[in-house]
Amino acid sequence: MKTKQIFVGNVPVGGGAPIAVQSMTNTDTRDAKATLAQIERLASAGCHIVRCTVPDQQAAEAMKTICAGSPIPVVADIHFDYRLALASAEAGVSAIRINPGNIGADERVKAVAEACKARRIPIRIGVNSGSIEKEILKKYGSPTPEAMVESALYHVSLLNKFDFDDICISLKSSSVPATMRAYQLMHEKTNYPLHLGVTEAGTEYMGTIKSAAGIGGLLALGIGDTIRVSLTADPVHEITAAYAILKAVGLNDTGVNIVSCPTCGRTKIDLIGIANEVERRVAGLDAKLKVAVMGCVVNGPGEAREADIGIAGGDGEGLIFRKGEILRKVPQEQLVDELMKEIDAIVKEQEKA
Repeated sequence: MKTKQIFVGNVPVGGGAPIAVQSMTNTDTRDAKATLAQIERLASAGCHIVRCTVPDQQAAEAMKTICAGSPIPVVADIHFDYRLALASAEAGVSAIRINPGNIGADERVKAVAEACKARRIPIRIGVNSGSIEKEILKKYGSPTPEAMVESALYHVSLLNKFDFDDICISLKSSSVPATMRAYQLMHEKTNYPLHLGVTEAGTEYMGTIKSAAGIGGLLALGIGDTIRVSLTADPVHEITAAYAILKAVGLNDTGVNIVSCPTCGRTKIDLIGIANEVERRVAGLDAKLKVAVMGCVVNGPGEAREADIGIAGGDGEGLIFRKGEILRKVPQEQLVDELMKEIDAIVKEQEKA
């Protein structure tokens, strides 16, 4: 089912648009200069949308400078104080992330809805397993996927009551299975665009694995319109991980895609070192290219026949092959350099085409 499309600034979300990659700044929002510097780094890494927390009025004031200077749309992250949502809307944010149920009386929800509607600012309803209403928790006994979905739909009804429907939904848990189930249920019940993420996923290592399983699994099922990989790390690393996940599930074919075998007893060259060196040297290369780094002739031109270019190891030497056809044999110490020569040649061919 194709979801409804909304726009976060100039970025389309849902309705068949490409998956939008998001991150969140970890600077003090009140420090507009530091926050903008981090946003610049995120944008350079490929981030489409950035979220900033707005914990107080001073931060809301700084959002004016941040929104004016940001190269990508800025989302205000609001909790509890509806006045901060109103101030952020006035500051020029492109979207607001809020939990309508935690900002108080209906009149406050109405004020936020009206302010956002007047400025064509969408609202992301962000439900976490730890933010579910007491009544719903009591009904289900724990923050189950069903409880998360009921909470989100309740928040949708609050906004709909005030004629607001420019909505995106997220349902995040630190449990990968619970996260996936919640999104699957919501996908069945509504056509609002879904923002995917596994909350509190952990360090760069474990957080990436959890996000790949949860976000990647949902994307592979055709669920999700925008994503954020949450890592206890430099936010720029979230963007790197996000694109790797998109590439793994076939939703991003830009850049170089490296395939390499896991090595075995047949491997007679330093395949691990070679694969890492190839990955380093093609990083950032603006070309649509599949490169194979294989340990032996068994896993070489045959299994990697669909690769644009590749190498297959031998005993202290290796083969350079292209589309399954062997080009030449070279010593191990020259393999990476010779491979890069072929990659450069292919890139030039693509540029001319």
